[in-house]
Amino acid sequence: MSATGLFLCVFLVIHLLGNLQLLLPAADAKEQFNWYSRLLSGNIIIKVIAWVLYCSIIGHAVYALLLTLQSRRANGTRYVYDKRGASSKWYSRNMGLLGTIILIFLVIHFKDFWYRYKFTDLPLDARGQPDLYTVVVFAFAQWWYVLLYVVCMFAMGFHLLHGFFSAARTLGLYHPKFTRWVKVSGWLYTVVITGGFIIIPIYVYFTNS
Repeated sequence: MSATGLFLCVFLVIHLLGNLQLLLPAADAKEQFNWYSRLLSGNIIIKVIAWVLYCSIIGHAVYALLLTLQSRRANGTRYVYDKRGASSKWYSRNMGLLGTIILIFLVIHFKDFWYRYKFTDLPLDARGQPDLYTVVVFAFAQWWYVLLYVVCMFAMGFHLLHGFFSAARTLGLYHPKFTRWVKVSGWLYTVVITGGFIIIPIYVYFTNS
């Protein structure tokens, strides 16, 4: 869980940096984003990383399910009087729910963007590149899609926050000497990544509506 989770954390940084091009003026954003998308689809190194990404997502989800089932078998029946809320955050007790929301979002996200780019005939921009930018703008021009995206990003944020701390414990970094730095780093990473992904659809919606 830690290894796949940390890899996905690194990927999110790269993915966000690429998507930030959508915040450029429309003409520049279209040219840059379409060039970036084409670069990712035609680079053999990126293709290898993409397959690692797909395996990491599947492995992370499957292993999470196995750990959940194992935990339920170990705990047996539910507690009659459950006071875990006094000693743990609600998001740490609902990682399964948050993970499910994220998984559903990924299915929608892959269908609307990755699948369309890979397996459908997209219109071409002025440079003859597949115009994924227009597809993204059309999706984010719909208020309900933006709302769904934002809600899912909040779920991802809480998932990242707990996952970051859990990975630190697994790797032995949650030591009294490092606790403060781990907490600051975890919160900073989560806020930047979550905030970045939330700003993009909102910006695109209001600048293209």
